[in-house]
Amino acid sequence: MTFRDWQELTPAAAARELHRRVITLLPPAQQRAAIAELPSESELAARFSNAPAAVPLARVPCLVKDLFDVGGQPTFAGSTFLPEVRPTRATDGAFVQAVRRAGAVIAGKTHMHEFAYGITGENAHYGNVEHPRFPGRTTGGSSSGSAAVVAAGIVPLALGSDTGGSVRLPAAFCGLYGFRLAPRGPWISDAVPLAPSYDTAGWFTANASDLKASIAALVGLGRSDREPRGCYLAMPGVDPEIAAACERQARPFAAPAETAVRENLLQGFASAVDTYNTIVAQEAWAYHQPWAERYQSRYSAPVWQRLIRAHTLTPAQIEAAQVNTVAIRALWERFFTAHDFLVLPASPAPALTPSECTLENRGRILALTAPASIGGLPVLSIPVPLASGLTSGLQIIVNATTSPVVRWVLENVASKV
Repeated sequence: MTFRDWQELTPAAAARELHRRVITLLPPAQQRAAIAELPSESELAARFSNAPAAVPLARVPCLVKDLFDVGGQPTFAGSTFLPEVRPTRATDGAFVQAVRRAGAVIAGKTHMHEFAYGITGENAHYGNVEHPRFPGRTTGGSSSGSAAVVAAGIVPLALGSDTGGSVRLPAAFCGLYGFRLAPRGPWISDAVPLAPSYDTAGWFTANASDLKASIAALVGLGRSDREPRGCYLAMPGVDPEIAAACERQARPFAAPAETAVRENLLQGFASAVDTYNTIVAQEAWAYHQPWAERYQSRYSAPVWQRLIRAHTLTPAQIEAAQVNTVAIRALWERFFTAHDFLVLPASPAPALTPSECTLENRGRILALTAPASIGGLPVLSIPVPLASGLTSGLQIIVNATTSPVVRWVLENVASKV
């Protein structure tokens, strides 16, 4: 169901339909894994009734990744203990406030990879979130629950966050459209952080027209009187099937990068994964340090191991990450003097099975997503269909959230996917 389909329902019918979809479209174990909080049908009907009417997203149901605060509800961020060390807010966080003002109905909250410190959608506390159409494969993370509820057709809009690909990768794995904003924005500033230098707000929809409508309502769509100029960068480490499908989908609107541009970008991006991992380890530990050792037993083992990686960083590694950050951002600035956008694959493989959720594949994913994260750049994600029925995605990287490229792609490219 599209935004418009939901808007045509009465409040009671919308609440009833949403509950029906949860029960029929997700098995019980996946309901527990994906959904952190779901109001009763009567409460939902009241929310639909009370939603603003004459606004763009009027009565569009939306689920919220559980690192954004909804007033009066505890925020767990995929953990079992966060409300014990972080007070529950009496009021909505900034992102939720903005979405409500645009008319959307907050219809519950979604689970996520614990503390957003992972990209696979695994969670030892609530269960691993699976691809709704391909059980046994992950949605990707960390916005795993949000991706699952849109991909399953439960709601047409779900909020996520993206630090190192947490909107882009689930969008690619689940065949969704997604948009991530830029770090340090007001909508992410009061959410539970992973690494503030890279954390961004973002969201998912199931189709291009709904993504366009949501971007227009929330941040605005830029316009230009000329066709944007961009290019496609083929990246190493991508499965041949994915590489061919992404290049084919990008070809109508983004020619392959010229040799000099390609060489400069690949050389500059070579340090991105190490740089990203170092900065995230430092900043994640800084947030968790006040309580981490007291609550060590309450963290899952993989997340704890990532957190304490900060203790192993050497001064040389930290200095290298700082130097590489400056160099990568300068590389992006030079690129955007001659181009309006860069297109990269969003995943090196289709949705992973549990046995494929390895450190090696995590590194392959970050090699694609970390460059834009380090650059602090907004990214539009569109799906890439594969012959198997699975999907990958394209990252369309721009230099501003209101870049005219976003409108142009959604109107001229994404609508044809």
